Amino acid sequence: MKKAKGQDLINSVADRINLLEKDYFGLSYMDHNNYKTWLNPEKRISKQVKGPWEFNFEVKFYPPDPAQLAEDITRYQLCLQVRQDILTGKLPCSFVTHALLGSYMVQAEVGDYDSKEHVGTSYLSEFTFAPTQNAELEEKVVDLHKTHKGQTPAEAELHYLENAKKLAMYGVDMHSAKDSEGVDIMLGVCASGLLVYRDKLRINRFAWPKILKISYKRSNFYIKIRPGEFETFESTIGFKLPNHKAAKRLWKVCVEHHTFFRLMTPEPPQKQGLWPRLGSKFRYSGRTQYQSRMAANLSDRNNPEFERTLSRRKLSSRSMDALGTRTGETPEMSKRHTMSHPPPHIPGLEEAPGKEGKQSRQRKGHPFSRGTHPREER
Repeated sequence: MKKAKGQDLINSVADRINLLEKDYFGLSYMDHNNYKTWLNPEKRISKQVKGPWEFNFEVKFYPPDPAQLAEDITRYQLCLQVRQDILTGKLPCSFVTHALLGSYMVQAEVGDYDSKEHVGTSYLSEFTFAPTQNAELEEKVVDLHKTHKGQTPAEAELHYLENAKKLAMYGVDMHSAKDSEGVDIMLGVCASGLLVYRDKLRINRFAWPKILKISYKRSNFYIKIRPGEFETFESTIGFKLPNHKAAKRLWKVCVEHHTFFRLMTPEPPQKQGLWPRLGSKFRYSGRTQYQSRMAANLSDRNNPEFERTLSRRKLSSRSMDALGTRTGETPEMSKRHTMSHPPPHIPGLEEAPGKEGKQSRQRKGHPFSRGTHPREER
């Protein structure tokens, strides 16, 4: 184990839980400064972690469209992560959203509402839907649970994710910073680009196609922006991070997210020339979302069966009824699950503002021109 690399441990965990689409996930740990850090798959674990090995298996890249994931077990693992994000306050929700997501969680694990078996709200005693939970919320969950009759666990989880992905903070990796005037802000990295928040409100958004270059120098983080429709010159915007390591950490997260979601294949490492190259050699080396989808679609395995444990209760057999082949289906028909009907529109749900329309077609190669690849600057 002393020579084991990060990818060896990630593969071991993924194999243990029978996860095929493992590229969306990673292992995190707290470094000696108590900062959350992602385990580098390409480096030896012993070179990265000092002291006891304690890791969390988490979603690293939140898929913008969970319906495009190939297997139900991947969506289930994403549900677990979203639920954790909600309970820790990382993913804020309104009362309506807490209730709706909670009702889909109950449907996935308990099955259809049964007036004889599910009396009052007592059957929800082992579920936690929100950081602060009260009787009113549980009553609303029961009311909505009644409307989900007939949904399989996989369908309920997909409805859960279809609503969760609309939340403004879904899949946003937040970093503390200051703007050019010294005002406290938060920088968020997600599948679509870089977001800027002040007082918990989003005040700016830089989509990946608009960013020419990302870099950092000391504790400063910079983005170079393409000129607008009526502009002639490129512009550079700078942010102040708490320290040099925080700036580098943000830069690496940006490089990884941009490569994973925007490129068909990772950029190959540059060959070492006669002269040593300045700056970081870091490149995202894992599979991109495009490659992950291709690999999953080429897999010939059937949708694996698994137990759902969203609550603290033991899983009953009735909630497992729909996990195998449905009545009248052949194994080939149940290989990949799709929704039988779209989720209903629920008024009052928060949606991420400024959603893009159709995403631009992914292309091979990097959108940044040669010599302006997002890199470290000393």
